[in-house]
Amino acid sequence: MADDTIASEKLAVETKTIAGEDIAYALEGEVINASGHRDQLQRGFGFFSICGLALNIDQAWIALGATLIVAICPRWGRIVGFFAGFINFFGWLFDLASIIYVLGELTMQFYALYHPGFEIQQWHIFVTMVCATWICVIATIFCNKFLPYLQDFGLFIVLAGGIISIIVIAAMPDQHASHSFVWTDFENNTGWSKGVAFMTGTLNGAFTIGTPDAVSHLAEELPNPRRDIPRAVAAQIGLGCLYAFIFAMTCFYSITDLDAVLNSNGAFPLAEIYAQATGSTGATFGLLFIIYLALWPCLVGTLLTVSRTWWALARDGATPFSKFFSYVNEDLSCPIPATILTGILTTAFGAIAIGSHTAFSDIVGSFVVLTTVSYALAFLPHLLTGRKNVPRGYFWMGSAGFFVNAYAVINIIMFNVFFCFPYALPTSVATMNYNSVIFVGIVVLIGFWWVVYGIKFYNRPKLALLYDSLAITEGRRLSKV
Repeated sequence: MADDTIASEKLAVETKTIAGEDIAYALEGEVINASGHRDQLQRGFGFFSICGLALNIDQAWIALGATLIVAICPRWGRIVGFFAGFINFFGWLFDLASIIYVLGELTMQFYALYHPGFEIQQWHIFVTMVCATWICVIATIFCNKFLPYLQDFGLFIVLAGGIISIIVIAAMPDQHASHSFVWTDFENNTGWSKGVAFMTGTLNGAFTIGTPDAVSHLAEELPNPRRDIPRAVAAQIGLGCLYAFIFAMTCFYSITDLDAVLNSNGAFPLAEIYAQATGSTGATFGLLFIIYLALWPCLVGTLLTVSRTWWALARDGATPFSKFFSYVNEDLSCPIPATILTGILTTAFGAIAIGSHTAFSDIVGSFVVLTTVSYALAFLPHLLTGRKNVPRGYFWMGSAGFFVNAYAVINIIMFNVFFCFPYALPTSVATMNYNSVIFVGIVVLIGFWWVVYGIKFYNRPKLALLYDSLAITEGRRLSKV
């Protein structure tokens, strides 16, 4: 029903190029962006601020220390896009909850640093989470025009703070760990074989560099998204990997008592590593404060990503009360209902940690599985249709793209199987890895919503239809030449 309505509008499109970008116009003259909707958000992010947002959300060296579908035939495009969008949203929502939880842990760690007998409780962290969540919500709603500058600041902190941290923990220790401890020793206490232990252990690395789609959710707030988003993703992955590797290496060299790190007070063992490296409470506080400063732009950027994802789903008629959640206050350049809902859901997930930290950890730990599955739901149809249904961008890879997409899909399937393995053997109800259960539960929930609502009301993203329209228009124009 929805497809027929859109199809009838296919020919009502013409194109115009502005600042090197192809912009589509309805014949009535209303500007339509590449998603098939008119612009409602201000394009306030430049290349450096979007790179800042990418690196701030990624924060690879900090994460390490803390430990849309158009490429498929119309018959299946709606349902695949529906599932991909919601799976991606839940993955990002869980990521947001985990990052705010890290901020709560770090805040309490500051106090515990100067009070060695203090025992951190879950409700301490929850109160901090609630405060941080709603500070970010308020900032996102009322200070939207300043957010690019916040990301610029975050970019500086991530880059400069990373360099400072690496230098300090490399230079200050009176003695360093042996080369064998850093490079060759493999201590496996999981009960798995070394190979399985290694594969399941890559989850930390996946969490560290697991946010490549972050900036894509803000495409409508960039003046040149087709060019700048791929560049920002490349900067995020490249710099993130480099910083994370060097930071991990220096951290391991600075450890003198591994048992103290594993059994440190609270759930932020990086504080113990810093303390062993510097031998100073003040220096440890200073290094942790760098992370604290960097986390705030990360939280705001992640909240932007999650809220914009829900808003985009609502705009295409996928969510409950889609008309309400697709509303944008254009003066504030913010989808306020979607932003407030994100704050409410994050607070609710934080409350779970009070009752069961294990349940909370499993929920937020499924972030990697959910987001990567949503990527596979975009890559695989793109492959199966010969990579011919998506318009070519600035960085089209040609025939090499087949290999890259196929390699990505194979790795997503393989690693996600390992990410669902129990963390150690023998396992129990308390130590079981519930990623597979959570993933299936999310899919069942989405499937239920598809049956009762999506089949009839979901419009699907208009990008494919928009480009079909542009192709028809261009073909008719050329036929007249």
